[in-house]
Amino acid sequence: MKIAALCDQDTAVGLRFAGIHELLVPHQDNLITLFHTLIKRDDIGIVIITEQYAAALGTLLKEFRIHKKQPLFVEIPDKNGVLKDHVDMVSHLIKRAVGMDITKKES
Repeated sequence: MKIAALCDQDTAVGLRFAGIHELLVPHQDNLITLFHTLIKRDDIGIVIITEQYAAALGTLLKEFRIHKKQPLFVEIPDKNGVLKDHVDMVSHLIKRAVGMDITKKES
């Protein structure tokens, strides 16, 4: 399974350096089209998506997460930082699976 990214140009450069080669950078109004392209591919297991684009997809992404298991969408901040009132979906999924909140203890 491959890792893909749906992100802005600046984030794509960083992810390319990290070894991710399946990079989709939306232009103007093709975000939904690129989203549908990614979810139809059988070779993609994880999609890294910036919080901005995840927010723009809104209920479309939420419905996909409810009904499908793959690919797994992992949200990351873009160059502007974390969005206000953002819910970390990976932590949310872990909490739902384990039944408790996992936190790092400061020493």
